[in-house]
Amino acid sequence: MANGLDGEIKILVAEVAEVSLDKLDDPNISFSDLDIDSMKALEIAAAVEKKYKLIIPEGEIPKIRNLAQVIDMVKRLKG
Repeated sequence: MANGLDGEIKILVAEVAEVSLDKLDDPNISFSDLDIDSMKALEIAAAVEKKYKLIIPEGEIPKIRNLAQVIDMVKRLKG
């Protein structure tokens, strides 16, 4: 995965989810496969909102199921 924004988000997700970075090498691996439950996903969303000063629409949060989706959402919301 590229450095820059993608790398920052990967590190943030790994820290909040308490998983090692290498487990996120495949950005399409499902959060459920990494034992990241819905509460942890909410924590990830909150951390992303705080770090990037974004507001994630409530309806979007349940749709976030992997790192690639988090990265895409941040890029879309940042414009």
